[in-house]
Amino acid sequence: MSRPATFVPPPGARAYALRTARGEFAVVDAPAAEGVEPRGVALLLPGFTGSKEDFNPLHVPLAERGYRTVAVDGRGQYESDGPSDDESAYAQEELARDVLAQAEALGTPVQLLGHSLGGQIARAAVLTDHSPFLSLTLMASGPAQIADEQRERVKLLRDALAVLSMAEVWDAMRAMDAQATVEGGALDGGLDDREDLRHRWLSTKPAQLIATGRQLCVEPDRVAELATVPLPFHVVSGALDDTWPVTLLDEMAARLGARRTIIEGAEHSPNTDQPLATARAVADFWDGAGPP
Repeated sequence: MSRPATFVPPPGARAYALRTARGEFAVVDAPAAEGVEPRGVALLLPGFTGSKEDFNPLHVPLAERGYRTVAVDGRGQYESDGPSDDESAYAQEELARDVLAQAEALGTPVQLLGHSLGGQIARAAVLTDHSPFLSLTLMASGPAQIADEQRERVKLLRDALAVLSMAEVWDAMRAMDAQATVEGGALDGGLDDREDLRHRWLSTKPAQLIATGRQLCVEPDRVAELATVPLPFHVVSGALDDTWPVTLLDEMAARLGARRTIIEGAEHSPNTDQPLATARAVADFWDGAGPP
């Protein structure tokens, strides 16, 4: 689970509900910095169990490079509404069409970035219709299903959500994480007792977690299909990643003819592990992928 340092929008950014043809979606919207030449708009999609706040550390450095960044909670994720028990509402094609509607609502072609699960949803959106997008950045997001160990963890979570409340699952995850930390000899604990993290978990719809968790476990390899889309691609990851092996991300980038960036000192969430280096890499790519 991602752990943004704060859920407070950074200076200059505002949180609001973005109105689209497919409903309202909670966003954090940060304009380009004052006095900097505007370079365009970017739409940022968070990962599994995450939220728009996972991108809080990127807004200011990207604003200083001239980019307006709009981070969004997907349907049923944290502050965006959705059904609690209708898994069909969270089918990947539905979430992809939500992204197309979000891009349309922003009123201009956008740079699209997806982290982890968000990358696979972004890929599905581009494969549905690439015309609203200037580029696609896949951040810590692989070509197909997640690694075996992660599939087991997601299956455990889905099984727990079928019989327990969200609050009970949260307590169980904290207990399991704390035990694993003690056995591993770490001193910083597992899931800490931050109320903002707990509130995000309790606000996310169970059906969203069950449906998207299943997607992560069965996602097919669509890289060859994506490679036919006439967009520039960027594959970004930390130097370590336990969700998709870094070597697998290397291979995916080669198959896409994509720019490849490895962020040293980062793991599965370079946006929070090393935000300045990540923002620099992303902006450098966007600078070359802007409107003709």
